Amino acid sequence: MSSGNFLDKLLDGVEVKWKRLGEVARIKNGKDHKALGEGTYPVFGSGGIMRYADTYAYNKPSVLIPRKGSLGNLFFVDVPFWTVDTIFYTEIDEAQIRPKYFYYFLTTVGLGEMNQAGGVPSQTQSVLNELKIPIPCPDNPKKSLAIQAEIVRILDTFTELTTELTTELTTELTTRKKQYNYYRDQLLSFEDGDVDHLPLGHEAAGEFIRGGGLQKKDFTENGVGCIHYGQIYTHYGTYADKTKTYVSEDFFKKARKAKTGDLVIATTSENDEDVCKAVAWLGTDEIAVSSDACIYRHKLNPKYVSYFFQTEQFQKQKRQYITGTKVRRVNADDLAKILIPIPSPNEQARIVAILDKFDALTTSLTEGLPREIELRQKQYKYYRDLLLRFPKPTQAGECP
Repeated sequence: MSSGNFLDKLLDGVEVKWKRLGEVARIKNGKDHKALGEGTYPVFGSGGIMRYADTYAYNKPSVLIPRKGSLGNLFFVDVPFWTVDTIFYTEIDEAQIRPKYFYYFLTTVGLGEMNQAGGVPSQTQSVLNELKIPIPCPDNPKKSLAIQAEIVRILDTFTELTTELTTELTTELTTRKKQYNYYRDQLLSFEDGDVDHLPLGHEAAGEFIRGGGLQKKDFTENGVGCIHYGQIYTHYGTYADKTKTYVSEDFFKKARKAKTGDLVIATTSENDEDVCKAVAWLGTDEIAVSSDACIYRHKLNPKYVSYFFQTEQFQKQKRQYITGTKVRRVNADDLAKILIPIPSPNEQARIVAILDKFDALTTSLTEGLPREIELRQKQYKYYRDLLLRFPKPTQAGECP
């Protein structure tokens, strides 16, 4: 049975009256929390719980509606709480409407798109008070609340199932990534004496070339390929043979260039984990490389080196060379000091072949599982909206 048919059966022809929000709940302003002591009562802002205080402002079930910021980020709270001045709380008339039903319906009205200001998104009480809320069978409060309770029960079940599935999929993705990282680190770890460990800047390994003055304003619709250091974090994986962006022929002539097989390494980041993220360039043509990046031109298997840059072995060595406060940086001279194990070319190729398979599997999971989570969340929202899509009858029925 579809949600629409179920709702029709649940209503069984009774009247549905659309009331102003202001008729079923009172919107209240939050207050400053700085003078409150530490305690066990949650203090909510528009982004969620900010801290825990020693007192509360309200102790009945309530729907919290952001006044500024993420306007669609609603909260249902059924414990004593405090709210700050960036978020409204609601005193709900529970003789007319169940608080959880009130919450579920408000998630369907698009509050996030009802910005009443030009700058920081904001919401007003006057606009909220005019929202229309469907109340089934308003002349028979007992039956009305029973209908609402059944809708809440169904939506609670949907919510629980969706949350469980999302948690399972997220856990699966995390586990597979950890497993991949473990095998990659094992494959690229060698006992002392098994292979040579040489500095990356050793003449038998390679050399570092600093990137040029490429900035985002230099991008063109077409032309010669380029890699900007920021794209290494957001767009590229272990290797690439096509670029996301381009520069003009004239700009390319004076740019620092990466050749086939070179690594392009981002040498600045906002955090220690990402700094020195690398991509192996496997395209046939030379490309331009931005500043805040460097080029590693070497005599090794390109993918082997790029995989090495992802290992804990590399990360551990890298950390001692990180400088800066807000912007974290590792310069090319220090990168050249990091030791890399150098097995035979055949062994490098064997390791790369194994890691390529792991990488393909992980990429599939990384793309597939989040997509599955998104689909399940969309499915939940679809059925939620369908279940709360009350008719606006031209002729009112009667409540038995």
